[in-house]
Amino acid sequence: MVRAMVQQAVQGSSAAYAKEMERLSAKESLLLAFKDAGGFEALVTGKTTDMQCIDVNESIVSLERLNPTPRPTTSPYLDGRWNFEWFGSGSPGLFAARFVFERFPPALASLSKLGVVIKDGYVNAEANVKFFNSIESKVILSTKLSVEGPLRMKEEYIEGILKSPKINEETIPAQLRGTFGQAASTLQQLPDPIRDAMETGFKVPLGGTFYRLFMISYLDDEILITRDTTGVPEVLTRLDPAPSPVIEPVTDYES
Repeated sequence: MVRAMVQQAVQGSSAAYAKEMERLSAKESLLLAFKDAGGFEALVTGKTTDMQCIDVNESIVSLERLNPTPRPTTSPYLDGRWNFEWFGSGSPGLFAARFVFERFPPALASLSKLGVVIKDGYVNAEANVKFFNSIESKVILSTKLSVEGPLRMKEEYIEGILKSPKINEETIPAQLRGTFGQAASTLQQLPDPIRDAMETGFKVPLGGTFYRLFMISYLDDEILITRDTTGVPEVLTRLDPAPSPVIEPVTDYES
C-alpha cells in the first residue's frame, strides 16, 4: 500500500511537471509568433500576412487550453500595467490604432504605445500618438470592471480624456520655431481656467452609457488573454513585476 501511494505521488508530480513544461513552451511559441508576424507596428498597419495571423491564433489557442488560473477575474495577477501585443480583426483596440495609421502617413503620425493599467476594478487604457515626430499627445479611456463569473467580466466606460499635446522643441524645424514661440506666448496669456483645462486635458464624460462583456481565457504572471462576445482575442504582456500569488476567496458573482 505504501509503495502504491509513493508511486502515485511520483506519477502525479511528473504529470504536473510535464504540463508546466508544456505551458512554458506554449508561451514561448506565442511570443515567437508575435515576433515573426512583425510585432505591434506590423499588426496595426495591416502588414501581417494571413499565414502569420493563423500562426499567432493557433499559438493563442494552444496556450489558452493550459490556463493555470481557474478564476482569473478575481486573481491578484489581473492588476498591473499591461501592454497590447495582439488584436483580433474586430478588436476596438485595433480599430483605434488603424484609424491613426490609415489617415496619417507614417512620417506625420505614429502610435508609439497602447497599454492599460488595471487597479482595484478600474482600468485606464492609454494610447500615445506622436505627430510630425515633435508633438506627443495621449488619449486615456477610463473604465470600471465588474466580475460576473470566474471567467466573465463587464466593462463600463466612464470617461475619455484627451491630454494636451507636449512639444519637443529640439525636434521642431528651425523655420517653425518662431511660430511655435508666438503660439506658446499666446497660450500663457489665456485666462487661468482655460489654460488649466488645456494643461490637464479635455474630458468627455461617458457615464456608463457604453459597456462591453468579455472573458479572460488565460492569465498568469506575464500574459493576459481576453475574448469579446464575438470570440476575438486580445493578448497583453505585463510591464511591471507580478504580485505574489494568494489564495483566492470564494466570490458571489453578479448575475
